[in-house]
Amino acid sequence: MTPPFLSLEMFPAPMLEDPVYVFTLALAVFLLGPLLIKRLGQPGIVGIVLFGVVIGPNGTGLVEHGDAIELLGTVGLVYLLFTVGLELNLRGFQQAPQNAAIFGLTSFFIPLLAGIAVCTTLLGFDFWPALLLSAVFASHTLLAYPLVSQYDVTQNPAVTAVFGGILFTDTIALTILAIVLGVAEGGLSALLVVQIFLSLAILFGVVWFVIPPVARWFFHNLSDESYFEFLFVLLGVFAAASLAEVLGIDAILGAFVAGLAFNRLIPSGGTLMNRINFVGNAFFIPFFLLHVGMLVDVGVILDGWRTLEVAVAIIGTMLIAKAIAAGLVSRILGFGPNETGVMFGLSSGQAAAALAITLLGFEVGLFGSDVLNAVVLMLLVTAIVSPWVTERYSRRLALAEDVDPTGDDSVDPRILLPLVPGSEHQRDLLEFAFVLRDRYGTSPIHLLSVVRPDASGKTETQVAEVESELEDVAEFAYAAETPIETETRVNHNVASGIVRGAIETRSDLVVLGWQGTQSFGQRIFGSTIDQVLDQTSLPVFVTHFGHPVNTTSHLHVVLPRGVDHHDGFYEGVYKTKRLADVLGVPITVYVFEANVHQYQQLFDLVEIDVGATFESVASLDELQRRLSKTTGPDDLVVTLSAKPGTIGWQDELETLPNRLVELPSRSFAVLYLRDDEPERDTRFLRID
Repeated sequence: MTPPFLSLEMFPAPMLEDPVYVFTLALAVFLLGPLLIKRLGQPGIVGIVLFGVVIGPNGTGLVEHGDAIELLGTVGLVYLLFTVGLELNLRGFQQAPQNAAIFGLTSFFIPLLAGIAVCTTLLGFDFWPALLLSAVFASHTLLAYPLVSQYDVTQNPAVTAVFGGILFTDTIALTILAIVLGVAEGGLSALLVVQIFLSLAILFGVVWFVIPPVARWFFHNLSDESYFEFLFVLLGVFAAASLAEVLGIDAILGAFVAGLAFNRLIPSGGTLMNRINFVGNAFFIPFFLLHVGMLVDVGVILDGWRTLEVAVAIIGTMLIAKAIAAGLVSRILGFGPNETGVMFGLSSGQAAAALAITLLGFEVGLFGSDVLNAVVLMLLVTAIVSPWVTERYSRRLALAEDVDPTGDDSVDPRILLPLVPGSEHQRDLLEFAFVLRDRYGTSPIHLLSVVRPDASGKTETQVAEVESELEDVAEFAYAAETPIETETRVNHNVASGIVRGAIETRSDLVVLGWQGTQSFGQRIFGSTIDQVLDQTSLPVFVTHFGHPVNTTSHLHVVLPRGVDHHDGFYEGVYKTKRLADVLGVPITVYVFEANVHQYQQLFDLVEIDVGATFESVASLDELQRRLSKTTGPDDLVVTLSAKPGTIGWQDELETLPNRLVELPSRSFAVLYLRDDEPERDTRFLRID
């Protein structure tokens, strides 16, 4: 007999069918599910799935698994695979493609082959369901990424191999999905295989060569309305998903390829990336998880041992095979036991992407409810195992490398960003600051405006107007979940106000915008930039942008003569390499010395593995001619410069901004290096 408190008679029919009631209940699940399950040490996605089980037709039956849930669940599935491609570390793959290939192929095919053997012999599966189920747990999701980031071991070769390896594991898994679904619908034939691979080639080619240039044009011309940027990205994703379906393959593969195409154009930590993650995590992906939960049938577990048998088999096979793969790769690449442990911990994580592939197999009849339930149990187990193993060995790896797990201002600098009231480049400067700071850092960006006293007594009015404008700019930063503090100062000398603000906010870096014009007084007494450089020992970025920072396609780095003898040289190289790493772009370095190899060695001494090519130039005139021919409209030129009067300074560097602004992109950033702290530079060097 059903207890009264579970009786469906308590809920009138309209409450179960009315879209408003259904949507309200879904939002309650999205809110309460993760909050409650996290108290038990499980990831939030599990809570939504479990609540979906409870309210679905196989649970209490409160909500019908109707067309609306299925529609939003499908949209969430497509969105999920888009975010997988968007967040893949392509830079990690490019740094050491051979390591990524070895790990990706080994960590995929060993579990795949072991899974096929176990599923066909012990579980009695046919070959195609066994192949697809094995592909589910042969790939992996970086559940434990925040832990390796916390311990600052993301640049370890073993960790970057795992990051880059995902490009192989996810692509192969989705390719297997396309083949198996094709077989399920029409049977295996040579024509089917040729058709699938031809469709994949067309999909990759069209999406890869159409989305990036169109996106660059769109971001360049319509970057002021950020919600239009989000809608444009969403349109690109679902257009790619639609193209995939037209080509006869599943929509999620199109979404994944679209994520790869947008990968370099949407840097982490920016407002657009935050909006994508926010909408996905708060709305689309939870609907997919709810959709999966409503398909889960707890009765299958209670009716017999089949679900537990499948769960034990796939979990045991996955963990053993992933451990073997990590050990084999470590032996091949010469890694130690700590690296092996981190690789195993990272590669054993499974999340919603595994559910996505399983669900598609379930919908075409390749899997039954027992497999769907078993994969949910696998998520629960790996959600415990992956973070525990990764945390344990990441800590050991950090201690072995003498890395400070708490981080410092080399990774998360305190940035002072002075803004000129009414300037049209405020957003460009803020986006540049987003790139410079750590994605997971806590140090705020300090927005500063300096108001000169008005002899007519309107100073207070001007201050109020400036404060209002700063708040408007800060709202854009809040959308990126970036900590912001605003400062308004009254000072007859703007440069003095900036320098004093840097001291009082304990800033590590100042970012200024270059206006390009000077008044008569500035030519006599020096511009605000000149005065700031003269009064502070902090590193100062002087910038000018002719294109949005996120559309940057190449970084050109200029190293003037003698700059390597400056105290802040290694810090400057670090910030440059970090800029390229976050933007995911290649570097070309121009050296005003004959011995290019020497500068290449100095460049390689600095942390962050970013590949760079080196060229020699004889003069600024030659540099300008070469950059005029080689740079495109989306390139950024970064110059490391000494400050006037210090070691490495040359009078001809004064003309550099005017030369750089004449290039096709009109975008440059001159980093004037830090003074008087030679011991500070050592923290940016590699620790052997």
